[in-house]
Amino acid sequence: MKILLLEDDLMLNDAITQYLTSVGHQIVSSKDGKTCLEILENEKFDMLILDINLPDIDGFTILEELHKQKRTIPTIFISALLDIEEISRAFDIGCHDYLKKPFHLKELNLRINKILKSSVVPQNHKRLSKLYSFDHDNMTLYFNNEPHILPKRQLMIISLLSKNRSLVVNYDMFREYAYDGDDIDTATIRAEVNRVKKVLKEDFIINIRGIGYMVERPN
Repeated sequence: MKILLLEDDLMLNDAITQYLTSVGHQIVSSKDGKTCLEILENEKFDMLILDINLPDIDGFTILEELHKQKRTIPTIFISALLDIEEISRAFDIGCHDYLKKPFHLKELNLRINKILKSSVVPQNHKRLSKLYSFDHDNMTLYFNNEPHILPKRQLMIISLLSKNRSLVVNYDMFREYAYDGDDIDTATIRAEVNRVKKVLKEDFIINIRGIGYMVERPN
């Protein structure tokens, strides 16, 4: 697993990096928030381990910035903070786990493996992005294996795109599948797709200008 570590304590940064590398993870480490954001602009990661208390850009700000970009990466916060308001904020902005310093390095790896197992997509789901998948049998969209509730029309749109991953779905196909063949104008279809895109936590629907939309097959 490729992990980005943000920790400004040099000794702890080195200890985490060495241990997680020894158990098979690929670690890219950063000691300040600005560098961490620069790395995230150029590289993709399977997980983030972020310290909260930093002199420049803290872990909270980094995760919030990623969410603005609709980039969802499983995140573990590490911090000496015990304040329940800070812990609540960590989970409110979307972290997967929170580990209080000091901690045993083996415990950190156990937390990583738990998140990894929970992110495995069932075989009957079609993966749409890093954390989104679709179950056609139950007509359900999942985010990190938890149902993401959408209105029926929007589910039909996702279903059609899922069935045609890596292929362009044109407006006539949307009319036939999601609108029961009704003579719906293209502007109405675009508006509905845009409503779907706004509520998604990862932006995986690609606009093919003048033709329709598609979802690429994730790596």
